[in-house]
Parts: sequence; C-alpha cells; structure tokens
Amino acid sequence: MAFKHIIDVDRCKGCGLCVVICPKNVLEISDKVNSKGYFPAYQARPEDCIYCTKCCIMCPDVAITIIEEGKESAA
Repeated sequence: MAFKHIIDVDRCKGCGLCVVICPKNVLEISDKVNSKGYFPAYQARPEDCIYCTKCCIMCPDVAITIIEEGKESAA
C-alpha cells in the first residue's frame, strides 16, 4: 500500500504546528509566500515520511491530507 502526503499550500497559514509534531522532521516552513500572504509548510524530506498522520491531526486549518495512492476523489 502506497500513500501520498498532500499539503494545501493556499489553506496553510504557516503556524508550524505540523513541523513541531513530525517525528521524522519531514516538514519545514517555506520561504515562498502563498496566495494569502503566509509562508506555508512543505515536505522538505518526503522520503523520510512514515505517514503517521500526526501532522494531519495537529493542523488547525485541515491543510494536510494523507491518502492511499489511487484513492484520490474527483471532488
């Protein structure tokens, strides 16, 4: 089973909670601004991600999703 980690950069306000909670230090705050003027989180080391979903649970803006590959919705 393969998984995919997705960050909605336009929803992310760059609070950094996901960066702090990640047990593998996968996430960092970007130096690029999103459409709302925030510096969003991004996967700096995606190969280290263990898909534990801690970042998804911690995100107050529901900007992070982990899905099973091939299960993307058409919404």
